[in-house]
Amino acid sequence: MNHRAWIGSSLLLLTVAGIGMGLAAWKYTSLKASQTAAANQPEPMESVTAAVAKAVEHRPTTTAIGTVLALRSITLRNELPGTVQEVRLAPGQVVEAGTVLVALDVSVEEAELKAQQAQAALAETVLERAERLSQKHAAAQEEVDRARAERDVARAQVARTRAIIAKKTIRAPFRARVGLADVHPGQYLNEGTELTTLQGVDKTAHVDFSVPQHVALGLRGGESVEVFAGADSPSIAARIVALDARVDPATRNALVRASIENAANAPPPGASVRVQVPVGPPRQVVAIPVSALRKGPDGNHVFLLQRVADGKTRAQLRPVQSGAILGDEIVIHAGLSPGEEVAASGSFKLRDGALVAVKNQGAAMASRNQ
Repeated sequence: MNHRAWIGSSLLLLTVAGIGMGLAAWKYTSLKASQTAAANQPEPMESVTAAVAKAVEHRPTTTAIGTVLALRSITLRNELPGTVQEVRLAPGQVVEAGTVLVALDVSVEEAELKAQQAQAALAETVLERAERLSQKHAAAQEEVDRARAERDVARAQVARTRAIIAKKTIRAPFRARVGLADVHPGQYLNEGTELTTLQGVDKTAHVDFSVPQHVALGLRGGESVEVFAGADSPSIAARIVALDARVDPATRNALVRASIENAANAPPPGASVRVQVPVGPPRQVVAIPVSALRKGPDGNHVFLLQRVADGKTRAQLRPVQSGAILGDEIVIHAGLSPGEEVAASGSFKLRDGALVAVKNQGAAMASRNQ
């Protein structure tokens, strides 16, 4: 009985072993067939456009917040008290120099002026009579001197009253745009009442902004800066006209003034703007399309397009150090040389060593040969 059990167990083991060997042989045959099929499959190829890294001159910039200023800007006030007789303050209106803006009541001064003019005319007549008598030795020189003094006093009183009348007629001192006003006829104004603001209308405007002292040391009069009124607004060209002679000891910043030549494109006075200021001297850098730069966990990189021995083109990952964006291009400070060809459009599909097909091969070669 024991002998028969041993024979059965042996046969079972042999059967299981045979089945295992058969399965292993079948698996091996399947893997070989898969490898053979994979070897016969063509290698995947990614389609990209190529761009040639080019050398450009670039000057780093920093951003400062500035304020637009009119060349001439004043707060209009009355020098003398009085009752408003006439108002010509239309907010937003451009007025020429000498335009009457506010006229105070001068009826009392005009009446006094007439009386003083009559007194001056009488004093002139008395002086002429005294001079004629003096020539005939019929009047003393003292009488002539007294008449002349009275004539001069009368003239001075006339001039004083005319000056008061002129000061009560408030005119625009220069061509300007009128601000908001709250002045009405019949209103009594104390001396020094704020009437409105006047912003000069000129061909140019100023922008004042502060920069750190190390940036200010590299700036010179006549250098260009770019002014931006908003996030999506186009840049406005300006030129540095002055640098403050001192550095603020609290902030270590220096005040800089730039001039916008075409004030018609400038924001209104008082507006806050963003100023792009150059830092340091220009230097040669490499520029590539923005689409060519890839960002990964190990840093920024590009894919070089390399021709291999079999005539095919493959992607080679190259770490780089990127900088500022210049329109559709980005500055590369390290890792890339002028003339090297990189994948631009479609580079997001690539991996190191991937086979690529360049769609614009002819244009890329022409760009490299320039």
